Amino acid sequence: MIVLRAALTAVSMVAGAAICPAGAGMEVAPAPPPGETMLTIAQASGFARLTLKCLTREFPNKPDHVINDTGDVRSPRSMHPAFYGCFDWHSSVHGHWMLVRLLRFFPELPEAGDIRRALNANLTRDNIRTEMAYLDEPNRQSFERTYGWAWFLKLAEELRSWDDPDARLWSEALRPLADVLASRYADFLPRQTYPIRTGVHPNTAFGLAFALDYARATKASRLESLLVERSRKYFLDDRDYPSGWEPGGEDFFSPALMEADLMRRVLQPREFHRWLSRFLPGIGEGNPRALITPALVTDRTDPKLVHLDGLNLSRAWCMRSIASALPQGDPARRALVQAAEAHAAAGLAYVASGDYVGEHWLASFAVYLLSTPMPEKHER
Repeated sequence: MIVLRAALTAVSMVAGAAICPAGAGMEVAPAPPPGETMLTIAQASGFARLTLKCLTREFPNKPDHVINDTGDVRSPRSMHPAFYGCFDWHSSVHGHWMLVRLLRFFPELPEAGDIRRALNANLTRDNIRTEMAYLDEPNRQSFERTYGWAWFLKLAEELRSWDDPDARLWSEALRPLADVLASRYADFLPRQTYPIRTGVHPNTAFGLAFALDYARATKASRLESLLVERSRKYFLDDRDYPSGWEPGGEDFFSPALMEADLMRRVLQPREFHRWLSRFLPGIGEGNPRALITPALVTDRTDPKLVHLDGLNLSRAWCMRSIASALPQGDPARRALVQAAEAHAAAGLAYVASGDYVGEHWLASFAVYLLSTPMPEKHER
Protein backbone atom coordinates (compact mmCIF):
# COMPACT_ATOMS: atom_id res chain seq x y z
CA MET A 1 0.00 0.00 0.00
CA ILE A 2 1.57 3.24 -1.15
CA VAL A 3 0.37 6.30 0.70
CA LEU A 4 -0.43 9.52 -1.13
CA ARG A 5 2.37 11.49 0.50
CA ALA A 6 4.99 9.07 -0.78
CA ALA A 7 3.49 9.07 -4.25
CA LEU A 8 3.41 12.85 -4.44
CA THR A 9 6.94 13.06 -3.06
CA ALA A 10 8.03 10.98 -6.03
CA VAL A 11 6.11 13.25 -8.38
CA SER A 12 7.72 16.31 -6.81
CA MET A 13 11.22 14.85 -7.16
CA VAL A 14 10.64 14.05 -10.82
CA ALA A 15 9.38 17.56 -11.44
CA GLY A 16 12.23 19.10 -9.49
CA ALA A 17 14.77 17.15 -11.50
CA ALA A 18 13.20 18.46 -14.67
CA ILE A 19 13.77 22.08 -13.76
CA CYS A 20 16.79 22.13 -11.45
CA PRO A 21 20.48 21.60 -12.08
CA ALA A 22 21.91 18.19 -11.35
CA GLY A 23 22.66 17.78 -7.68
CA ALA A 24 20.21 20.45 -6.51
CA GLY A 25 18.78 19.65 -3.08
CA MET A 26 15.24 18.32 -2.85
CA GLU A 27 14.53 19.13 0.78
CA VAL A 28 10.86 19.89 1.44
CA ALA A 29 10.49 23.30 3.05
CA PRO A 30 7.57 24.24 5.32
CA ALA A 31 4.73 26.11 3.61
CA PRO A 32 1.95 28.23 5.13
CA PRO A 33 -1.23 26.44 3.97
CA PRO A 34 -2.59 23.45 5.90
CA GLY A 35 -2.41 19.96 4.51
CA GLU A 36 0.24 18.34 2.39
CA THR A 37 1.27 20.40 -0.64
CA MET A 38 4.67 18.97 -1.61
CA LEU A 39 6.07 22.18 -3.08
CA THR A 40 9.84 22.00 -2.54
CA ILE A 41 12.42 24.74 -2.36
CA ALA A 42 14.28 23.19 -5.30
CA GLN A 43 11.13 23.35 -7.41
CA ALA A 44 10.44 26.89 -6.22
CA SER A 45 13.92 27.97 -7.30
CA GLY A 46 13.52 26.45 -10.75
CA PHE A 47 10.07 27.93 -11.24
CA ALA A 48 11.30 31.34 -10.11
CA ARG A 49 14.16 31.29 -12.62
CA LEU A 50 11.80 30.45 -15.47
CA THR A 51 9.50 33.36 -14.66
CA LEU A 52 12.23 35.89 -13.88
CA LYS A 53 13.59 35.28 -17.38
CA CYS A 54 10.32 36.23 -19.03
CA LEU A 55 9.06 38.96 -16.70
CA THR A 56 11.09 41.65 -18.48
CA ARG A 57 11.08 39.99 -21.91
CA GLU A 58 8.87 42.23 -24.05
CA PHE A 59 8.97 40.20 -27.24
CA PRO A 60 7.51 38.03 -28.65
CA ASN A 61 4.23 39.43 -27.40
CA LYS A 62 0.55 38.79 -28.11
CA PRO A 63 -1.34 41.87 -26.94
CA ASP A 64 -5.10 41.82 -26.41
CA HIS A 65 -5.30 45.24 -28.01
CA VAL A 66 -8.03 46.85 -30.11
CA ILE A 67 -6.35 49.50 -32.31
CA ASN A 68 -8.55 52.58 -32.22
CA ASP A 69 -6.64 54.70 -34.76
CA THR A 70 -3.22 55.12 -36.35
CA GLY A 71 -1.86 56.65 -33.16
CA ASP A 72 -2.89 53.62 -31.18
CA VAL A 73 -0.18 51.31 -32.53
CA ARG A 74 1.99 51.00 -29.45
CA SER A 75 4.54 48.69 -27.88
CA PRO A 76 3.46 46.32 -25.11
CA ARG A 77 5.58 48.11 -22.52
CA SER A 78 4.14 51.52 -23.33
CA MET A 79 0.62 50.17 -22.83
CA HIS A 80 1.38 47.91 -19.88
CA PRO A 81 4.48 49.02 -17.97
CA ALA A 82 3.70 46.66 -15.09
CA PHE A 83 2.68 43.58 -17.12
CA TYR A 84 4.44 43.69 -20.48
CA GLY A 85 6.54 40.54 -20.29
CA CYS A 86 5.82 36.80 -20.45
CA PHE A 87 4.23 36.93 -23.92
CA ASP A 88 0.85 38.35 -22.85
CA TRP A 89 -0.76 40.41 -20.10
CA HIS A 90 -2.40 37.60 -18.16
CA SER A 91 0.74 35.44 -18.15
CA SER A 92 2.71 38.37 -16.79
CA VAL A 93 0.09 38.90 -14.09
CA HIS A 94 0.10 35.30 -12.93
CA GLY A 95 3.88 35.23 -13.20
CA HIS A 96 3.94 38.05 -10.65
CA TRP A 97 1.48 36.12 -8.49
CA MET A 98 3.70 33.04 -8.65
CA LEU A 99 6.80 34.97 -7.60
CA VAL A 100 4.95 36.52 -4.68
CA ARG A 101 3.73 33.12 -3.52
CA LEU A 102 7.18 31.56 -3.80
CA LEU A 103 8.79 34.41 -1.90
CA ARG A 104 6.11 34.17 0.76
CA PHE A 105 6.54 30.40 1.16
CA PHE A 106 10.35 30.41 0.89
CA PRO A 107 11.83 33.71 2.20
CA GLU A 108 15.36 32.31 1.88
CA LEU A 109 14.93 31.30 -1.76
CA PRO A 110 18.21 31.90 -3.65
CA GLU A 111 16.30 34.09 -6.12
CA ALA A 112 14.61 36.16 -3.38
CA GLY A 113 16.65 39.30 -4.08
CA ASP A 114 16.01 39.12 -7.81
CA ILE A 115 12.31 38.60 -7.18
CA ARG A 116 12.05 41.63 -4.90
CA ARG A 117 13.93 43.79 -7.40
CA ALA A 118 11.65 42.70 -10.23
CA LEU A 119 8.49 43.33 -8.23
CA ASN A 120 9.79 46.69 -7.02
CA ALA A 121 10.43 47.72 -10.62
CA ASN A 122 7.05 46.61 -11.99
CA LEU A 123 4.49 47.03 -9.20
CA THR A 124 4.76 50.78 -8.77
CA ARG A 125 1.97 53.31 -8.36
CA ASP A 126 2.93 55.03 -11.63
CA ASN A 127 2.89 51.79 -13.58
CA ILE A 128 -0.50 50.82 -12.18
CA ARG A 129 -1.89 54.26 -13.01
CA THR A 130 -0.83 53.69 -16.62
CA GLU A 131 -2.48 50.26 -16.59
CA MET A 132 -5.68 51.87 -15.31
CA ALA A 133 -5.55 54.63 -17.91
CA TYR A 134 -5.37 51.97 -20.60
CA LEU A 135 -8.57 50.38 -19.31
CA ASP A 136 -10.33 53.75 -19.49
CA GLU A 137 -9.72 54.06 -23.23
CA PRO A 138 -12.45 53.21 -25.77
CA ASN A 139 -12.98 49.54 -26.67
CA ARG A 140 -11.30 48.16 -23.55
CA GLN A 141 -14.42 46.88 -21.75
CA SER A 142 -13.70 43.23 -22.55
CA PHE A 143 -9.92 43.43 -22.13
CA GLU A 144 -8.79 40.20 -20.41
CA ARG A 145 -12.35 39.41 -19.30
CA THR A 146 -12.45 37.41 -17.06
CA TYR A 147 -9.25 35.33 -17.15
CA GLY A 148 -6.83 38.21 -16.68
CA TRP A 149 -9.17 39.86 -14.19
CA ALA A 150 -9.23 36.67 -12.11
CA TRP A 151 -5.46 36.28 -12.01
CA PHE A 152 -5.01 39.94 -11.08
CA LEU A 153 -7.39 39.55 -8.14
CA LYS A 154 -5.46 36.41 -7.13
CA LEU A 155 -2.26 38.50 -7.13
CA ALA A 156 -3.95 41.22 -5.08
CA GLU A 157 -5.30 38.60 -2.64
CA GLU A 158 -1.85 37.04 -2.22
CA LEU A 159 -0.26 40.38 -1.40
CA ARG A 160 -2.98 41.42 1.05
CA SER A 161 -2.57 38.18 2.99
CA TRP A 162 1.21 38.57 3.45
CA ASP A 163 2.68 40.47 6.39
CA ASP A 164 5.81 41.82 4.69
CA PRO A 165 6.93 45.46 4.27
CA ASP A 166 7.46 45.19 0.52
CA ALA A 167 4.23 43.27 0.07
CA ARG A 168 2.30 46.06 1.79
CA LEU A 169 3.76 48.61 -0.64
CA TRP A 170 2.98 46.44 -3.67
CA SER A 171 -0.51 45.76 -2.36
CA GLU A 172 -1.26 49.43 -1.93
CA ALA A 173 0.02 50.13 -5.43
CA LEU A 174 -2.26 47.46 -6.90
CA ARG A 175 -5.33 48.26 -4.82
CA PRO A 176 -6.87 50.86 -7.21
CA LEU A 177 -6.67 48.45 -10.16
CA ALA A 178 -8.09 45.63 -8.05
CA ASP A 179 -11.01 47.89 -7.18
CA VAL A 180 -11.57 48.68 -10.86
CA LEU A 181 -11.58 45.02 -11.86
CA ALA A 182 -13.89 44.08 -8.97
CA SER A 183 -16.28 46.78 -10.15
CA ARG A 184 -16.07 45.39 -13.70
CA TYR A 185 -17.18 42.01 -12.40
CA ALA A 186 -20.09 43.72 -10.66
CA ASP A 187 -21.05 45.54 -13.84
CA PHE A 188 -20.65 42.64 -16.26
CA LEU A 189 -22.00 39.59 -14.46
CA PRO A 190 -25.64 40.74 -14.19
CA ARG A 191 -25.58 41.21 -17.96
CA GLN A 192 -23.99 37.82 -18.71
CA THR A 193 -27.00 35.61 -19.31
CA TYR A 194 -25.13 32.39 -20.09
CA PRO A 195 -21.86 30.98 -18.77
CA ILE A 196 -18.95 30.38 -21.14
CA ARG A 197 -18.09 26.68 -20.92
CA THR A 198 -14.79 26.66 -22.77
CA GLY A 199 -11.47 25.06 -21.88
CA VAL A 200 -9.49 28.24 -22.46
CA HIS A 201 -9.32 31.82 -21.20
CA PRO A 202 -12.98 32.98 -21.12
CA ASN A 203 -14.12 30.07 -18.93
CA THR A 204 -16.75 31.56 -16.64
CA ALA A 205 -16.31 29.11 -13.77
CA PHE A 206 -12.61 29.92 -13.42
CA GLY A 207 -13.26 33.65 -13.46
CA LEU A 208 -15.90 33.28 -10.77
CA ALA A 209 -13.81 30.97 -8.58
CA PHE A 210 -10.77 33.22 -8.24
CA ALA A 211 -12.94 36.31 -7.85
CA LEU A 212 -14.85 34.57 -5.08
CA ASP A 213 -11.59 33.74 -3.29
CA TYR A 214 -10.66 37.42 -3.50
CA ALA A 215 -14.05 38.65 -2.31
CA ARG A 216 -13.95 36.40 0.74
CA ALA A 217 -10.34 37.22 1.57
CA THR A 218 -11.02 40.95 1.40
CA LYS A 219 -14.50 40.75 2.98
CA ALA A 220 -16.11 42.29 -0.11
CA SER A 221 -19.56 40.99 0.85
CA ARG A 222 -21.54 42.55 -1.99
CA LEU A 223 -19.18 41.12 -4.59
CA GLU A 224 -19.24 37.75 -2.83
CA SER A 225 -23.05 37.68 -2.86
CA LEU A 226 -23.13 38.47 -6.57
CA LEU A 227 -20.57 35.78 -7.40
CA VAL A 228 -22.43 33.15 -5.38
CA GLU A 229 -25.75 34.12 -6.96
CA ARG A 230 -24.32 33.97 -10.49
CA SER A 231 -22.63 30.64 -9.80
CA ARG A 232 -25.88 29.10 -8.63
CA LYS A 233 -27.77 30.63 -11.53
CA TYR A 234 -25.34 29.33 -14.14
CA PHE A 235 -24.49 25.89 -12.76
CA LEU A 236 -26.75 24.63 -9.95
CA ASP A 237 -29.11 22.70 -12.23
CA ASP A 238 -26.39 21.04 -14.32
CA ARG A 239 -26.48 17.26 -14.42
CA ASP A 240 -25.00 14.44 -16.51
CA TYR A 241 -22.29 16.73 -17.86
CA PRO A 242 -20.83 15.40 -21.15
CA SER A 243 -17.30 15.30 -19.77
CA GLY A 244 -16.48 12.35 -22.03
CA TRP A 245 -16.15 14.91 -24.82
CA GLU A 246 -13.12 16.40 -23.09
CA PRO A 247 -10.44 17.39 -23.69
CA GLY A 248 -10.65 19.87 -26.51
CA GLY A 249 -7.58 20.06 -28.69
CA GLU A 250 -6.23 23.29 -27.14
CA ASP A 251 -7.73 23.18 -23.65
CA PHE A 252 -5.80 24.20 -20.56
CA PHE A 253 -8.90 23.91 -18.37
CA SER A 254 -11.42 21.11 -17.97
CA PRO A 255 -14.83 22.82 -18.18
CA ALA A 256 -16.32 20.02 -16.07
CA LEU A 257 -13.71 20.07 -13.30
CA MET A 258 -13.41 23.84 -13.24
CA GLU A 259 -17.17 24.08 -12.72
CA ALA A 260 -17.04 21.52 -9.92
CA ASP A 261 -14.11 23.35 -8.32
CA LEU A 262 -16.22 26.50 -8.31
CA MET A 263 -19.30 24.81 -6.89
CA ARG A 264 -17.40 23.23 -3.98
CA ARG A 265 -16.67 26.85 -2.97
CA VAL A 266 -20.31 27.89 -3.34
CA LEU A 267 -22.26 24.98 -1.84
CA GLN A 268 -22.26 23.50 1.65
CA PRO A 269 -20.53 20.08 1.79
CA ARG A 270 -23.67 17.95 1.76
CA GLU A 271 -25.26 19.99 -1.00
CA PHE A 272 -22.06 19.84 -3.01
CA HIS A 273 -21.86 16.06 -2.58
CA ARG A 274 -25.38 15.68 -3.97
CA TRP A 275 -24.71 18.15 -6.76
CA LEU A 276 -21.52 16.36 -7.87
CA SER A 277 -23.25 12.98 -7.92
CA ARG A 278 -25.72 14.41 -10.42
CA PHE A 279 -23.18 16.43 -12.38
CA LEU A 280 -20.55 13.67 -12.82
CA PRO A 281 -22.45 10.50 -11.90
CA GLY A 282 -19.77 8.07 -13.08
CA ILE A 283 -16.72 9.64 -11.50
CA GLY A 284 -16.64 7.21 -8.57
CA GLU A 285 -16.22 4.35 -11.03
CA GLY A 286 -13.50 6.19 -12.92
CA ASN A 287 -15.76 7.32 -15.75
CA PRO A 288 -15.52 8.83 -18.19
CA ARG A 289 -12.00 7.65 -18.86
CA ALA A 290 -11.28 10.74 -20.97
CA LEU A 291 -11.73 12.95 -17.91
CA ILE A 292 -9.48 11.01 -15.54
CA THR A 293 -6.74 10.12 -18.03
CA PRO A 294 -3.96 12.71 -18.57
CA ALA A 295 -3.98 14.46 -21.91
CA LEU A 296 -1.36 13.56 -24.52
CA VAL A 297 0.86 16.39 -25.76
CA THR A 298 2.45 15.70 -29.15
CA ASP A 299 4.29 18.99 -29.80
CA ARG A 300 5.54 21.30 -27.06
CA THR A 301 6.75 23.88 -29.60
CA ASP A 302 3.17 24.56 -30.71
CA PRO A 303 1.56 27.36 -28.66
CA LYS A 304 -1.89 25.76 -28.72
CA LEU A 305 -1.02 22.08 -28.34
CA VAL A 306 1.17 22.84 -25.31
CA HIS A 307 -1.99 24.07 -23.61
CA LEU A 308 -2.62 20.42 -22.82
CA ASP A 309 0.32 20.41 -20.39
CA GLY A 310 -1.52 23.17 -18.55
CA LEU A 311 -4.69 21.10 -18.70
CA ASN A 312 -2.97 18.26 -16.85
CA LEU A 313 -1.82 20.69 -14.15
CA SER A 314 -5.17 22.45 -13.74
CA ARG A 315 -7.08 19.18 -13.74
CA ALA A 316 -4.81 17.99 -10.93
CA TRP A 317 -5.43 21.05 -8.76
CA CYS A 318 -9.19 20.81 -9.35
CA MET A 319 -9.19 17.10 -8.53
CA ARG A 320 -7.31 17.70 -5.28
CA SER A 321 -9.73 20.39 -4.15
CA ILE A 322 -12.89 18.56 -5.23
CA ALA A 323 -11.71 15.39 -3.48
CA SER A 324 -11.01 17.35 -0.29
CA ALA A 325 -14.63 18.52 -0.29
CA LEU A 326 -16.01 14.97 -0.40
CA PRO A 327 -16.54 12.68 2.60
CA GLN A 328 -14.10 9.96 3.57
CA GLY A 329 -14.93 6.68 1.91
CA ASP A 330 -16.64 8.25 -1.10
CA PRO A 331 -15.51 6.35 -4.22
CA ALA A 332 -15.38 9.64 -6.12
CA ARG A 333 -12.87 11.00 -3.61
CA ARG A 334 -10.58 8.03 -4.13
CA ALA A 335 -10.88 8.15 -7.93
CA LEU A 336 -10.11 11.87 -8.01
CA VAL A 337 -7.07 11.59 -5.75
CA GLN A 338 -5.60 8.82 -7.87
CA ALA A 339 -6.31 10.73 -11.09
CA ALA A 340 -4.77 13.88 -9.59
CA GLU A 341 -1.52 11.98 -8.98
CA ALA A 342 -1.39 10.84 -12.59
CA HIS A 343 -2.17 14.31 -13.96
CA ALA A 344 0.39 15.96 -11.68
CA ALA A 345 3.10 13.58 -12.83
CA ALA A 346 2.22 14.17 -16.48
CA GLY A 347 2.16 17.96 -16.20
CA LEU A 348 5.04 18.65 -13.82
CA ALA A 349 7.54 16.73 -15.93
CA TYR A 350 7.28 19.28 -18.76
CA VAL A 351 7.04 22.70 -17.10
CA ALA A 352 10.54 23.39 -18.43
CA SER A 353 10.34 22.08 -21.98
CA GLY A 354 12.97 24.36 -23.45
CA ASP A 355 10.43 26.27 -25.55
CA TYR A 356 9.06 29.70 -24.64
CA VAL A 357 5.50 28.86 -25.74
CA GLY A 358 5.15 26.74 -22.61
CA GLU A 359 7.80 28.14 -20.34
CA HIS A 360 6.26 31.63 -20.19
CA TRP A 361 3.21 30.36 -18.25
CA LEU A 362 3.29 26.74 -17.10
CA ALA A 363 5.30 27.42 -13.93
CA SER A 364 2.39 29.41 -12.48
CA PHE A 365 0.04 26.49 -13.03
CA ALA A 366 2.58 24.15 -11.43
CA VAL A 367 2.93 26.35 -8.34
CA TYR A 368 -0.82 26.68 -7.96
CA LEU A 369 -1.10 22.90 -8.13
CA LEU A 370 1.75 22.19 -5.72
CA SER A 371 0.46 24.70 -3.18
CA THR A 372 -3.06 23.24 -3.30
CA PRO A 373 -3.35 20.93 -0.27
CA MET A 374 -4.07 17.29 -0.89
CA PRO A 375 -6.84 15.46 0.98
CA GLU A 376 -5.62 14.49 4.42
CA LYS A 377 -6.32 10.80 4.01
CA HIS A 378 -7.62 8.37 1.44
CA GLU A 379 -8.02 4.68 1.09
CA ARG A 380 -5.93 2.77 -1.45
